[in-house]
Amino acid sequence: MTKLLEQAIAQVKQLPETEQDAIAALILEELEDEAHWEKIFAKSHDVLAELATAALAENQAGKTQELDPQTL
Repeated sequence: MTKLLEQAIAQVKQLPETEQDAIAALILEELEDEAHWEKIFAKSHDVLAELATAALAENQAGKTQELDPQTL
């Protein structure tokens, strides 16, 4: 465990149980959310590669135009 995490836990231990539970719920929710996004991104690699290949092919075929930031 890192020193920073130990420090945070020591401070949380000083709080009332309801506040400890609220902080724990936030941490667990964040960890679950991160795991969810990692899983989704891991599955999207093939799709992103296909999209990139298609975009490069369109560009090489002259089917794209240069982006003009002034027209956005």
